[in-house]
Amino acid sequence: MAEFAPYAVSSENSRGRRLQEAPPTGRTEFQRDRDRIIHSTAFRRLEYKTQVFVNHEGDLFRTRLTHSLEVAQIARSVARTLKLNEDLTEAIALAHDLGHTPFGHAGQDALHECMKPCGGFEHNLQSLRVVDVLEQRYAAFDGLNLTFETREGILKHCSLKNARALGDIGERFVKRQRPSLEAQIANLADEIAYNNHDVDDGLRSGLLNMSQLESVRIFARHRHAVVRQYPQIDARRLVHETIRRMISTLVLDLTRHTSEGIGARAPLTLNDVRAAPALLGFSAPIANDHQELKRFLRTHLYEHYEVVRMMDKARRIMRELFEAFTGDLRLLPVQYRELASADPMRTVADYIAGMTDRYAMREHRRLFAV
Repeated sequence: MAEFAPYAVSSENSRGRRLQEAPPTGRTEFQRDRDRIIHSTAFRRLEYKTQVFVNHEGDLFRTRLTHSLEVAQIARSVARTLKLNEDLTEAIALAHDLGHTPFGHAGQDALHECMKPCGGFEHNLQSLRVVDVLEQRYAAFDGLNLTFETREGILKHCSLKNARALGDIGERFVKRQRPSLEAQIANLADEIAYNNHDVDDGLRSGLLNMSQLESVRIFARHRHAVVRQYPQIDARRLVHETIRRMISTLVLDLTRHTSEGIGARAPLTLNDVRAAPALLGFSAPIANDHQELKRFLRTHLYEHYEVVRMMDKARRIMRELFEAFTGDLRLLPVQYRELASADPMRTVADYIAGMTDRYAMREHRRLFAV
């Protein structure tokens, strides 16, 4: 068994599961969480949910599933180096997008607008709802009955109003405390993965080009280093090698700077981590490079007119589906129709949020095509 730092999450300091179960055989509690997440229906659906480009637009673009796997790989590497709980970190990373709607952030924004009369829609809260309630796989309980620490890590952001209603799992937002370092790692690994791989997808789609990216310091620095070392390299390998080195730079800086911060703060327990300022982060120069890349992607990729058109269409599909189903609950599949009598708007949101991109478009055609 790996030797953990004293402030890491372990089986000994875990707050356990909501419903007590017999200990797993041959694996840790957090490996059990990971396995339940991987076998869930919501996890399989991520294969057909948008990262940036709608799923059907190309076979090689990232989806929520491939993104989640990339986040888990980065997060595990950081956790291992810092002697933290790698299994917990992996479980959080794999589960962090389970509640995401079809069509990425455009779908989430549209569903939030539709749900404003009922408090809105938060995809992190929906991910928690998936693992606590919506998955229907086990005879003894609804959801996946995950450990407190995995559930806490999934709830990356949460409004104060919703946090107060969640009891112990929302407590840290009310008290303004930090989650475990394992959860903090999964959060930053998410940013590293999507920023760098959106560069790859942007170039592959033709919406970005290499000359534009020369304005981004971290990209230009590594691209020039690759060309110096391999003058005859072809364009596709140049992109992969540059992005690989960018990710490596961010991960190495993150682990190095975090180790220094932990050393200066000297936490002795998990509670010390929760009470401390954020201990995980980049050095100032790399943080600036990282933010510059994020700004570039927002301006040149996420606000590109082709992406904006695609996302505008996605928001319209989401709104029209929501209006149709809430306007006539008989349009819902039978299993949702039975649930809708108690909470119609939340049930419709659950149904739509669980859709893949292709299924949402198919449902829209079924309802509106003439």
